[in-house]
Amino acid sequence: MSTAAWDLTALLNAADPRAPQAERHLWLARLMQWLRHGSARRASAGGRGDTTAHPVLRLRQMLQVLEQNPPHAQAVRGLIEAFWREVDVAALFADLGFSPRLALASAMWQRLREKVLPATPATRDLSALFPLLFEDSDRAWLRALDDDTLTRAARWLSPAQGAAHFRDGLIEALAHLVSAVRSAAFATPMRLRMDASLLANDPFGQLDEARAAVTAALKTGDRTALARDALYLRALLDAACDAAASIASHLEEHGVSVDIVFEADQLCARARRIEQLLDALLEPTPAEGLRLLTELVEVQAGSRSIRALFSRHYSLLARHVSERSAETGEHYITRSRAEYRDMLRRAAGGGAVVAGTTMLKFGLAALGLSAFWGGLFAGTNYALSFTLIMLLHWTLATKQPAMTAPALAARLQPGVDRDAPADGVPGLGGPQARIERFVDEVVHLIRSQIAGIVGNVAMCVPLVLALQWLGAQAFGAPPVGRAEAQHVLASLTLLGPTPLFAAFTGVLLFASSLVAGWAENWFVFHRLDSAIAWNPRIVQRLGAARALRWSRWWRENISGLAASVSLGMLLGLVPVVFVFFGIGLDVRHVTLSAGQLAAAFGAEGSLLLQQPAFWWCVASIAVIGALNLGVAFWLAFKVALRSRGIVLRERREIYAAIRRRLWREPLSFLWPPRDPPTPLPPQ
Repeated sequence: MSTAAWDLTALLNAADPRAPQAERHLWLARLMQWLRHGSARRASAGGRGDTTAHPVLRLRQMLQVLEQNPPHAQAVRGLIEAFWREVDVAALFADLGFSPRLALASAMWQRLREKVLPATPATRDLSALFPLLFEDSDRAWLRALDDDTLTRAARWLSPAQGAAHFRDGLIEALAHLVSAVRSAAFATPMRLRMDASLLANDPFGQLDEARAAVTAALKTGDRTALARDALYLRALLDAACDAAASIASHLEEHGVSVDIVFEADQLCARARRIEQLLDALLEPTPAEGLRLLTELVEVQAGSRSIRALFSRHYSLLARHVSERSAETGEHYITRSRAEYRDMLRRAAGGGAVVAGTTMLKFGLAALGLSAFWGGLFAGTNYALSFTLIMLLHWTLATKQPAMTAPALAARLQPGVDRDAPADGVPGLGGPQARIERFVDEVVHLIRSQIAGIVGNVAMCVPLVLALQWLGAQAFGAPPVGRAEAQHVLASLTLLGPTPLFAAFTGVLLFASSLVAGWAENWFVFHRLDSAIAWNPRIVQRLGAARALRWSRWWRENISGLAASVSLGMLLGLVPVVFVFFGIGLDVRHVTLSAGQLAAAFGAEGSLLLQQPAFWWCVASIAVIGALNLGVAFWLAFKVALRSRGIVLRERREIYAAIRRRLWREPLSFLWPPRDPPTPLPPQ
């Protein structure tokens, strides 16, 4: 028979205080399901008749039956008393919602295990039994309980004979929680990152003594001492949470660790639980008990979500990573003609290196290596080329979007507007002016991206053609022959899967920016720059001056190196991995693709201009560039917005302002306006 189909009479007849523990717990679970049964239909019919929550109405019905039927009342009372005598009350209040280990990975694994593995009612651990009794939806009707119904329910469901056992469980939970807070705070990674001034009065060291004083006052019944000691314990808990919160500023400056963030959150959550237990101990009333129960149901709802746990703690790392990218991305945004010309020059240098990369790519393909080794050598070729571009301070256009998107998102941070007027003139800082300044940044950004692509392609294509011509003059045939040229035309055509591959490449470009930000965060968090500068063995080998130079160099370039190497390896190896699983994904990088098409033109000659296949490939270069940049920018921009908690409430206004700018000043998206004249020095 379905549990939900039980009527109240059958349910009360099944109440047996002498039944085994598992059966009694199962009866309580059936009782909770009976209370909920039909509530969905009741909600769907809302607006007609009594609007009281359906479980509340059923609870009143059950209480009325118990008050009028002594045999049922005696059975239910005996079952409830046996329940409170046997369960471990402390486990519920000390463990529910907390991870047994102070590590984010273990907490995620615990939540996954709880979702997959079924629970059993044959337990005295109340924290394990609680999810079988209460569901997330119970929060609503628990809040809807009126005082009269609550008082009547407490008379039947509270531990009349086991009140002392219940109170002792709360006191024991208090001791467990204080011990856990102290243990977390005294761990070296936490203690060294707290603000020293907030630890001056040793709030964590005094917690156990204050807790013992509260416990003694509870057992002696001294209300005056209890109020005084509880107030002092609350003050220590506030100071402890302030100290734990100070870790965030240290992590922002010296690198983020999600495990430390998780430990700090767990510490503050346990401190809040201690305060809730103090409320319940100081005022053991049905209303206070209901409030604690409702909060436990809410905690349980939050503790079940793997996504919420992941989002909450990795958002800080994502923000830190995106802010590192934002700092780098500022260098890729041009705002004047001088900066624009410098971008073209640096992009031309990057295109020259990619020309050599393209020819080497054809040479590696001619070796006929297996899929893995071909992908590994191709990735190494890309990684070395991108690293060389970075070391020479040149530019690869497709690395820009994932870096510039966080910089653009930073402009939307509430309270942050770098270009806002500082003179406080009324009317200059309104919403419309702020939108126009943001559109200015969008224009600068698009113009910079176009300059990067134009510079890359404008240098890469002629150099590849020159290398083809030199090879033909020296050896009688160009390095890239007609067979390779036909393969290029067949693979790059816009009529094939090229747009999909170009979008996929944009995802890899974005992924490399995440790797770069993570690597820099890891480098800073572990203080490797300081280790390089001051480690005795390193200083002895390099000398003090050289060690300092190396320290600064690695600190400034670790992000660029990680981005270059990871991007190269992703472009080379990820398609091989997908092929292993039978997924035919490939990469299409705009500059490399333009170089390959130039090599095909050098092999086929000017007759290629008469073939439609060539022009389909030319069109695909523009599409590849747009998708490489667009996908990478969009992903990075979304992550940057979410990690900062920014909501674009003015989305329509921004889009409209961009369209107006495009209509009025279309050339501003391609070429910067004339630089303002330099003011003459005062006479």
